[in-house]
Amino acid sequence: MNFSKRISPATDNPVDALVRFEDVKKSYDGINFVVKDLNLTVSRGEFLTMLGPSGSGKTTTLMMLGGFEQPTLGHILLDNRPVERLPPETRNIGFVFQNYALFPHMTVAENVAFPLRYRGITGIAARERVRQALGRVNLEALGDRRPAQLSGGQQQRVALARALVFEPSLVLMDEPLGALDKQLRERMQIEIKQLQTSLGITMVYVTHDQSEALTMSDRIAVFHDGRIQQLADPATLYNEPANRFVASFIGENNSLSCTLLAREGGLAVVRMADGTTLKAAGTNVSGTGTDMSISIRPENISLAGEGVRADLNRFIGKARDVFFLGDHMRLSIEAFGGQLVTARIPARQARHFASGADVVLECGISECRLLEV
Repeated sequence: MNFSKRISPATDNPVDALVRFEDVKKSYDGINFVVKDLNLTVSRGEFLTMLGPSGSGKTTTLMMLGGFEQPTLGHILLDNRPVERLPPETRNIGFVFQNYALFPHMTVAENVAFPLRYRGITGIAARERVRQALGRVNLEALGDRRPAQLSGGQQQRVALARALVFEPSLVLMDEPLGALDKQLRERMQIEIKQLQTSLGITMVYVTHDQSEALTMSDRIAVFHDGRIQQLADPATLYNEPANRFVASFIGENNSLSCTLLAREGGLAVVRMADGTTLKAAGTNVSGTGTDMSISIRPENISLAGEGVRADLNRFIGKARDVFFLGDHMRLSIEAFGGQLVTARIPARQARHFASGADVVLECGISECRLLEV
């Protein structure tokens, strides 16, 4: 297949944009909008994931891009061409869905060849494209089998080969691994990402599985209530959530009530419910005296060491529940006037804590994120 080698997507350069959503809205009843004021760019060669809970608008957005739904307002551009009123078959887009949508009466090779036949490609040219596509997904030897004779993972590979065989400009994937068991799903995540990287194709992927999104994506668009709450690379999304929803939806998180007292340079000074004063990163918030929350990941909380360091917050709590989980210890701590704090302590630091015992903990100031309620 004649795909260009993958390069790092220039996500902010409109010249490199393959897909653009411009002020897109979608309503099914003319009153309530399931997608609201969507502006989003997908660069060539990018793996972009739309992540969010059920009803957040991510799948509707994918269906509009694929041509199965039309936007109520706004424009969708594919390679600088408006496509919002064009039928799916004219958009040169490959699709992979959760149920695979394979024809049970056709062989694997016939399933993969189906998009070519629709486009008038037959004979030797079609057979060579099918051979290449099956080779990409390591199924060359299974071309004569029928879907019912394949495992779930093999069926998924057939669906992927069919989506790639006509060399589309874009591949859309809607919860494609949801029907697979955990071990196979994790293996397929790696295979799909490696294939996308090696071919340099553009993929837009929909999932509600946060670990899947973090594993595979160049960027992630987190959807909630029809809007993108944050659009960022996985590391930024995890370590610098834009709001409480993102902080709670991506990974495990402690969300602790506080009040903003002051700003000191690039840091915020906050007061917890019991009067404890902490410092936190993130000052793009409202004025002092405002009710806020601090986001702290459990793995960023540790048992206090010797001495006091200026880059650490230190606080005292009471142990409530202690679980030893092999590679780490999970502590449930009551602190800050009755708020529960979860900490994950490495096994090498494990020690016994009786319920109600005082525990001194610390966390990096830069790892405490101040968020508006």
